[in-house]
Amino acid sequence: MLILAIDTALEACAVAVLDTDAGQLLAQEQVLMKRGHAEALMPMIARVMLSANLAFTSLDRIAVTMGPGSFTGLRVGISAARGLALAAKRPAVGLTTLSAYAAAVIGQSGAAPVISAIDARHDHVYFQIVAGDGSQLVRPGIARVDDAIAASQFGAPHLVGNAAKILAERWPKDVPQPVAADAQPAPDIGWVAWLGAAADPKTNPARPFYLKAPDAKPARLPPLAAQAASS
Repeated sequence: MLILAIDTALEACAVAVLDTDAGQLLAQEQVLMKRGHAEALMPMIARVMLSANLAFTSLDRIAVTMGPGSFTGLRVGISAARGLALAAKRPAVGLTTLSAYAAAVIGQSGAAPVISAIDARHDHVYFQIVAGDGSQLVRPGIARVDDAIAASQFGAPHLVGNAAKILAERWPKDVPQPVAADAQPAPDIGWVAWLGAAADPKTNPARPFYLKAPDAKPARLPPLAAQAASS
């Protein structure tokens, strides 16, 4: 199976092509960035596909991170995945950034639970907790940093995600300490591809996964403009 993987949900623009039969990435590229995903993504996809020496119609599916993350960034990736899937007549599947973070470290620290954490700003994090075997312990959610730490009662965890350092620095001193803290700015694009290969397109559509409303809100109309809009 040939998978095109795309990630623009956080602070990177990344693309890879995975050949599951060969068990390897045929090509990949990643550039760390906080902005500019829309301009960088399509040329990056073109370069990766050229490096893999593949036509889009050779792909079996397209996998994309669907959040939580930057509202603008994740929509760039999802729009590209949907457009390419439509043009190539192939399915597009969506994976959460939290699951992609966790997949890369599950089992690295034995049976230690894995807490995936993404900075949601304003002293909040998006987080998810899975057991050392990957089974879900706490479903994805958003909480204050201290509340997210308190939600883990499963032993010394392996922290991963762009908020891993935030959790580690706030971790209480009188409880078992994290066995590791991998503060990665974005998920490993290879794991996005592998999760995409395992996902069922019928139950994992490529659509935004939001855990909170956008910080920016539409400006209020002045009184006269509001009256005109309602007339």
